[in-house]
Amino acid sequence: MTGVPDRKLDLITVGRVSVDLYGQQVGGRLEDMASFAKYVGGCPANIAIGAARLGLSVGFLSRVGDEAMGRFVREQLTREGVDVAHLKTDPTRLTALVILGIRDRENFPLIFYRENCADMALEESDVNESYLASSSAVVVTGTHFSTPNVAAASRRVMGLARSHGGRVVLDIDYRPVLWGLTGHTAGDLRFVSSETVTGHLQSVLPGCDVVVGTEEEIHIAGGSTDTIEALRQIRTITPALIVVKRGPIGAVAFPEAIPDSLEEGVVGPGFAVEVYNVLGAGDGFMAGFLRGYVKDEPLPKALAWGNACGALVVSRHGCAPAIPTWTELRHFLKAGIKTPALRFDAELNHLHWATTRRREHREVCAIAFDHRIQLERLADKLGQPRQRIAEFKRLVYRAAHAAAGDDPAFGMIVDDRYGRDVLDAETGQGSWLARPIELPGQTPLAFEGGADVGMTLREWPVDQVVKVLVRHQGGDPQPDRSIQEQRLTELFEACRLTEHEILVELIANAAAGSSSGVVAAGMGRLYALGIRPDWWKLMAPADAQGWGKIASMIDANDPFCRGVLLLGLDAPEEELMPSIAAAARQRVCKGFAIGRTIFGEAAEGWLAGRLDDTAAMAEIGRRYTRLIAAWRRARNAAGS
Repeated sequence: MTGVPDRKLDLITVGRVSVDLYGQQVGGRLEDMASFAKYVGGCPANIAIGAARLGLSVGFLSRVGDEAMGRFVREQLTREGVDVAHLKTDPTRLTALVILGIRDRENFPLIFYRENCADMALEESDVNESYLASSSAVVVTGTHFSTPNVAAASRRVMGLARSHGGRVVLDIDYRPVLWGLTGHTAGDLRFVSSETVTGHLQSVLPGCDVVVGTEEEIHIAGGSTDTIEALRQIRTITPALIVVKRGPIGAVAFPEAIPDSLEEGVVGPGFAVEVYNVLGAGDGFMAGFLRGYVKDEPLPKALAWGNACGALVVSRHGCAPAIPTWTELRHFLKAGIKTPALRFDAELNHLHWATTRRREHREVCAIAFDHRIQLERLADKLGQPRQRIAEFKRLVYRAAHAAAGDDPAFGMIVDDRYGRDVLDAETGQGSWLARPIELPGQTPLAFEGGADVGMTLREWPVDQVVKVLVRHQGGDPQPDRSIQEQRLTELFEACRLTEHEILVELIANAAAGSSSGVVAAGMGRLYALGIRPDWWKLMAPADAQGWGKIASMIDANDPFCRGVLLLGLDAPEEELMPSIAAAARQRVCKGFAIGRTIFGEAAEGWLAGRLDDTAAMAEIGRRYTRLIAAWRRARNAAGS
């Protein structure tokens, strides 16, 4: 393929999109599923996400419903870097749903809920010529030739792309149920012979530059269950590059005449990995293959990238979320297969997580008011009912919001014991939001919600960062240290399984010492356990050497770490200012999460009755504003 340098997009995918509800109990019937994970689904949507993860500039053309599932699809595609300017919201139809599961290595039951769904209402008027002209290639898929209106829209896409010098890629994506050839109970059936479908697909083939399908899909397009014969029939209709996906064997491509055997084509060998879930493997293959094809890589390399992506997808739960990023793919190709069950490869898992995390927060100026014991003690001392703490936290929230305004660095750490109303109000608003999991004052570590921290986190919204306070164990007895580390490891693993970021607030015990390296040593101990926090919340080192040790520790163990937030430890504001100025000069420090320095005096004054709501909020707002301003001045002076 000859690239066109001035094109805005490398690729536009067109057509089917759904919300996939994936059964989480592997090995069970759909009838017995107890819980489901929610992902974006649909062949072209999966390809769009995968191609974007691999570094292509990708657009998506389709329709979703005007409801929560449609908004989820749009937001997730946007998070993945896919252009959704031409993803239309249909005011009358619902976003399609698919219910699916992993029964065993051979059976993957699924039910399509696509009656009059939004993406099947796509029509010619939805196809914008200038948008198609902006892309080097387009991907159309078989399902969107199954009814007259979507066929007309897809043909217009093909025609406009070619008229502007773009290339057309057909993913046959044959689902007999979506052509009305089977009942709803046969959603997982991959092949039913149909002269009608074959005729439809063969009428599309002349307009394609690339045709991709499994052997069964080649059979339906070629009108024969003999693969070579089907390929030869396709070749009589189109000179397109034909790519046959062959599952664990790999893939084979035919740029010219069809030989007597598949092995005489351009062969891309597969990868010997454990098959955990075949659903979505073809979409992963397409993403990897297209990365090579669009970037004019040699055909064997494009096939290798496609096969590697497919191997990674079959090793995981889900379709689109399982597709690797470019960083992850390169690591896999370089490092090789360490274990056939790739889902147990810790380094791959970390790379996948770290390069697909949700919203990026480049700077955080957070007010931390997750304090529970401290405020309980203060209320008790002043003779106030503890229920008033919740009221005070609502005041803190209002004051901080007013002070920060629309600052994108605004963030909070707040608990659900007294701050539940605040959590509910701020969750889903796009701000950086963390919530403590540790029971305050407990040594060794214990968790809010009980010992089964994984079940506790299942109930937490995924945009809430899990914050845990850890005392550096240097002076603690060995039994306590072992229990603490075991619980931290369990928490870290639970966060990864539930897709929550984790912030570790590391504070050195007095017995651990106070040298500039003590914090780095505590970090190193957690890294040695395999714990890689997304965020660290740390006290300011005494000098630049201490910051250097922290940075070196992160660089050596997790260059994908989000960064460090400076904590306050109830220090007076005038003492914090030099620490903020020093922290702002550090590339690993992304901001602060400070609490009692901001609200401590206001809390005592308000609970004692010396300050009313307005005065307390004003005091909190002034202090918070001064800290944000100090951080910004120092950051700007440092040129960060």
